[in-house]
Amino acid sequence: MVELRVHGILGTKPQDLTDSVASVDVAGDGVGRIVRPADRLLRPVPGPDLTAGERTVPRSIEGYVWGDMTSGGSKALWALLFPFALANMAHWMLPPTDTGSRPLRWLGGALRAGIRLTALLLTMLFVAHLTVLGLDLIASQCLRPGAECLTPLPEGVRVFRAPRSIVAVAFVSAVVLGMHRLSARSWRVCGRREPESTSPARSPRLPGAEVVRDPEAPALRILHTVAGLCAMLLIALGGLAPSPDPRWWVTAVLTVGCVAGVLLLDDPTDSEGRADTPFRRAVRTVLSRRPRMVLVALTVLVVLVTAPTVELNGPLAGSGPVIELLTVGMLFSCGFVALLLVPTVLLARDRWRGLPARLRPWAGGWFAAPVLLIACLLGTGFGAGLTLTTREALGGRPLLPDSYDTATLLWGSATALLVTAGLVLVPWVWFRWWSALRGAEPVSAEVELLHAGRSADQRSAERAWKWAELQRAHGHKAVLVLAGVLSAGTVTAAALRLGFSHPPFWGRWLMVLGVGTLATLAAFLLRMVYLAVRRPEAARELGVLCDLTLFWPREAHPVVPPCYALKVVPELVNRARQHLEDPHTRVVITGHSQGSLLASVATARLLRELDERDRRRVGLVTAGSQLQWAYARGFPAVLGHDSQRELAGELDGRWRSLCRGTDPIGGGVGTWSRQVYDGKLLGVGFRPDGTTGPLPPAARGPTGALVLGGDHWLPDPQRGPFEHRRWMAGLLRHWEYSGDPEWDRAVSMAAGLEIPARGTQLPLSTPVAGVAAHSPTLNGAPSPAAPDNSPSERSAPVIPLEPAAPEQSPLRHEDTSETRGTGEDTPAEPRPDQACAPSEPSEARRTVTDPAAETFDPPGITPPWERGPALRPSGH
Repeated sequence: MVELRVHGILGTKPQDLTDSVASVDVAGDGVGRIVRPADRLLRPVPGPDLTAGERTVPRSIEGYVWGDMTSGGSKALWALLFPFALANMAHWMLPPTDTGSRPLRWLGGALRAGIRLTALLLTMLFVAHLTVLGLDLIASQCLRPGAECLTPLPEGVRVFRAPRSIVAVAFVSAVVLGMHRLSARSWRVCGRREPESTSPARSPRLPGAEVVRDPEAPALRILHTVAGLCAMLLIALGGLAPSPDPRWWVTAVLTVGCVAGVLLLDDPTDSEGRADTPFRRAVRTVLSRRPRMVLVALTVLVVLVTAPTVELNGPLAGSGPVIELLTVGMLFSCGFVALLLVPTVLLARDRWRGLPARLRPWAGGWFAAPVLLIACLLGTGFGAGLTLTTREALGGRPLLPDSYDTATLLWGSATALLVTAGLVLVPWVWFRWWSALRGAEPVSAEVELLHAGRSADQRSAERAWKWAELQRAHGHKAVLVLAGVLSAGTVTAAALRLGFSHPPFWGRWLMVLGVGTLATLAAFLLRMVYLAVRRPEAARELGVLCDLTLFWPREAHPVVPPCYALKVVPELVNRARQHLEDPHTRVVITGHSQGSLLASVATARLLRELDERDRRRVGLVTAGSQLQWAYARGFPAVLGHDSQRELAGELDGRWRSLCRGTDPIGGGVGTWSRQVYDGKLLGVGFRPDGTTGPLPPAARGPTGALVLGGDHWLPDPQRGPFEHRRWMAGLLRHWEYSGDPEWDRAVSMAAGLEIPARGTQLPLSTPVAGVAAHSPTLNGAPSPAAPDNSPSERSAPVIPLEPAAPEQSPLRHEDTSETRGTGEDTPAEPRPDQACAPSEPSEARRTVTDPAAETFDPPGITPPWERGPALRPSGH
């Protein structure tokens, strides 16, 4: 059995990924690395044997290390492109429009076009800010003869106008060229292999099916490059007013052509599989390689002719109109997308109408609009903040266009509103948490069941559970609050600009606050980049932005760093296929946090390439995953609930997920609507046959974990310590999942080596003395009674092994005794049409154990890790 691990955000050391003292590379290209555990001589060694039931199976552990794709060295500069990456991510957050009525498909095309137009205007605005900084502020004002700024520069240098213009234009052009080169960069996939053809009858919509390389990205990249240079040329040639100068007309035509190109390009990946039409073929022909080369050559020619002839005698007349037009156009484009999303989500909501509220898309599927707005205003704020900060550093108070006053009003108003919102929301969040902790039950039934018999663990876990639930349920609302504050700031700034010739007294204070906010924003980002270049620890922290946004391929905005998923996923698939060439080998892909997203997409793609016999040898384990509560809700068209249900059905019970209620980042994947009734954990979730419905009661594992469907709910703090197992004290929350003793059990189930028993319970406490004759049986024999002289305080009630009577269960069971290879009679799976009954009052719920009593492993039950000698001792 081969276990292929994938780490999450913030990177990880190879030896930590493989749980070893050392590791060595066994494949990869140094960027994407396949590592294995190593001995003291740095020789690859297999991992510890895997215990599956009463047997052990040889296991090899491999890890895929991808952290170098998003952090380290010059990659810290990528953080400056975060607004572009956020705008590109907004495209992937659109609601699904591939199925449904024709109006829904039209709305989807219009939304994609609106986001691409907004991204183009964001690029042009960023270049325009650089042009104002380099060409207007420095070359035309500070370096002109008699200027009061940059006084150490001699007057003999200032009189030469052409060199100043050429240097400024070259600076802006070099930045645009660097953006173009970065957007053309992509990761090379090692060991590329053409996928085998799959049966047309079997084509489920699996997670991440659209995460593919964009074949039309070069066309989009050229359009952004030409549009950025045109923004610079418009400022240099006098602005928006028509001019008899032919260079102005050529620039205007090129700009209009770029706007038309991004609108007509439509969905480059053609994820909807629409039929080809003459119009689409014509668009591809116009934007093919040769026309793109002509477009770039014409733009470069205009730049070369314009560079030495720019009039540099003071503030440039074209700066203000161009900045204002691009800003207003970008904001109107964002508003167009937001308005168009309303009918789109109304038509698409049938896809999630039957889901519980906590599984439906965020903001009803409208979440792409606030993300796009934040991306645009962050980009605008960074450009304006950099220009304002430079002006203050130069001295002499050179003039800036009035649009910068509007930007300071916007951010000043937004800052004031954000502080006000914080003064309201922080007490509200604290009150919600306090109310949850002071509820009717000091310890929730789920925590009480999971930590049965450990009152101290119950109290500490309860606080962490409530805080984690609060973050998962309301964390996304921070994005909505930020977007609302920025929108209110935009409206306030527009009203002050249009309603007053001069800002009132309080408006001037807002402008001062806005200048400070923009300067702080620019300085903070630049300092973080500087620290990331010099310190690896800071680089990993800054790399979180790239980890979250660069999973998505270039779709709406091409000027983003390369997508790491386009390298990680194919290489994981290729590595798994290499191991599956041995017909006796099983492969389990495991992923933690962000790695669970990569692992699930890779598993889905692997299943599509394999035949039915080989698919049975593939499994998936996710730990601390955001697939259900975040990705399915934030990206419903790509990672939606339906696609995850299809993947669970394809794996037929071989998708296991480890989760902790104390984890504020990860959560359950295959279950929801959980409740405790009659001492049992019930819930609804994915079934092995690809359907959803009520699940059998959770079975307690040997380490105290509750296995409900495909989710393994781990006690946190851990039980133990356990012999021959690593053990960690305290709350672990989002970390150290592979060190939990339940990890191996989940891997063996995902490999198909162990079938989870349904409806069984392992007792967590020793039987009460004197009641052995009436105690439940273990493996066909009665549980031994405690000695007569044993202290009574060590006794505790036993969790009954037999299932509850039918009239006491909230789910009615059919009369069947399906065992699925366990050899035990287990309750049958409930009918899909039956829903979970509401929770009964507390007096109808059985007490699991005495809260004051400690729990012990029952006699006769040997933990799995003590059955085989192959596992390494602790400290390996």
